[in-house]
Amino acid sequence: MELFGKLGINAKLLLAQMVNFFILLYVLRRFAYKPILKVLDDRKRSIEKGLGDALKAEQKLLETEDLKKRVLADARQEARMIFVQAEKSAQEMKNSIVESARMEANRMMEDAKNSISQEKQKMLEEARSEIAGLVVLAMKKISDIKMDEKADAELIKQVLSTKESI
Repeated sequence: MELFGKLGINAKLLLAQMVNFFILLYVLRRFAYKPILKVLDDRKRSIEKGLGDALKAEQKLLETEDLKKRVLADARQEARMIFVQAEKSAQEMKNSIVESARMEANRMMEDAKNSISQEKQKMLEEARSEIAGLVVLAMKKISDIKMDEKADAELIKQVLSTKESI
C-alpha cells in the first residue's frame, strides 16, 4: 500500500471507486445495455422484415407489370382482330348493298324496257288503227262506195298486213 501512497494513489479510495465501477457496470448492463440490445435486435428484425416485405412488394410489382403487359398485348391483339373482322364485315355489307342496288337497277331497267315496249306496242297499234281508219276513209272518198263494217274490217286487215311486211 505504501507503493500506492508514494504514487499518490489512495488505496481505499481506489477500492471504493472499483466497487462503484462494478456496481455501475452491473446496473448499466442490467438496466441499460440489455434493453438497448433488445431494442436494437427488435429494430434489426423490423428492418429485415421491412426489407423482405419491400422485396416481396417489388417482386409483386414486377409480376403485376408483366401481367399488365400481357393483358394489354392480348387486348391490342383482340382489338386488331375485332377491327379486321369489322372491316371484313363492312366490306361484305358494302358488296351486298352494291349488288342489291345493281340488281334493283337492272330490274328497274327491265321494267322500264318492258313498259316502253308495251307503250310502243300500244302506240303502234293505235297508229295502225288510226291509219287503217284513214285509209278506209280515203278509200271511201275515192271510191264513193259505201262499205259495210265487214268489208271495212277486211280492208283494215289487208292494210295492216301489208304495213307489217314493210
